[in-house]
Amino acid sequence: MKIALVSPYDYAYPGGVSIHVAQLAAQFTQGGHSVHILTPSSKPSGSARIIRLGRPVPIPSGGSMARISLSLWLLPKIRALLEREQFDVVHLHEPLAPFLPLAVLHYSKSVNVGTFHAFHGSGRLYGVSRFFLTGSMAKLHGRIAVSAPALRFVARHFPAEYRLIPNGIDMEHFSRPAVPLPELADGKLNILFVGRMERRKGLQYLLAAYSRLKWEFPDLRLVVVGPGTPDKDTFRVMGARNIRDVVFVGAVPYSELPRYYQAGHIFCSPATGKESFGMILLEAMAAGRPIVASRIEGYASVLTHGGEGLMVRPRDEAALAGALRRLIVNPELRQRLGQAGQAKAREYSWAIVSAKVMEYYRELLERRRVSPDLVSTSGLRDP
Repeated sequence: MKIALVSPYDYAYPGGVSIHVAQLAAQFTQGGHSVHILTPSSKPSGSARIIRLGRPVPIPSGGSMARISLSLWLLPKIRALLEREQFDVVHLHEPLAPFLPLAVLHYSKSVNVGTFHAFHGSGRLYGVSRFFLTGSMAKLHGRIAVSAPALRFVARHFPAEYRLIPNGIDMEHFSRPAVPLPELADGKLNILFVGRMERRKGLQYLLAAYSRLKWEFPDLRLVVVGPGTPDKDTFRVMGARNIRDVVFVGAVPYSELPRYYQAGHIFCSPATGKESFGMILLEAMAAGRPIVASRIEGYASVLTHGGEGLMVRPRDEAALAGALRRLIVNPELRQRLGQAGQAKAREYSWAIVSAKVMEYYRELLERRRVSPDLVSTSGLRDP
């Protein structure tokens, strides 16, 4: 099978969608399929299988920064590429995101599959642009949502048939024993945070909770991993409470992430919302780490309270401190939750997830073979 995987986001910048696309490509290639990745990128990839389409620019989106390409000059190149390659399947991730997925979808004559990753709460953008995007949605022959929140988010504005297929996790990458980090293996108990330095990730609440615990547990340390610069609220909390033993690591390559997960004794993600799935929770679970996380919809689709971790109200520093304290003083509970999380993470291995996606491809291709004029799952004829 000849497959194009399309991502609107900067392939050179770490992010859940880019990793998702890369892992799908690896699994499909290993299965003998021909796979190309169509994506903007701020750096050359060095791979002929990665087709660089435009330079990304940062655009505010859903409390984050989306690094996408907006170049209209790419249209002739996209059209020529699709005509030349004649892909069997074009799989678009965030198919309604500007600009690349919409342009590819406009010209594609292949079986078009869209995966919806986002969950942005109010959905104002979809609501405002629904009239203009309805035609594009009609060109999708198959639709995937990575979680129930993501499905509800998009289906509220574009009702149709959606297949629920979650994100995957590279179990071997995160569970295989990694080379220890000597600077974090000095006997202190490490609380680990992984995420971009964005307000919605809730780092300021973790810092406030940590400040409550540090006086009680002097050998506690907070390790912060992720790209970006801490915001003013973060610095304000640290200054006002004179917080010590906080290590800001900065951006870490994907290859190095397991070393940090395995150096952490407790993983904490106090995000305030707008998370569709909880990829970082799966990474921590695969590494066998107990979790303290916000009780938000996207996280609840992966984590169960008392099963693989503890969940608390968002923006509640006292509840966050209480859950962390419970794990700090109870190593047996940490071990039990970590083992349960690792067992659950195996259900999301990429071998399992990619097989579900491939099965959906084959179903859609067969549907087109049998009824070539009725291929859209919305019930509309193929434009």
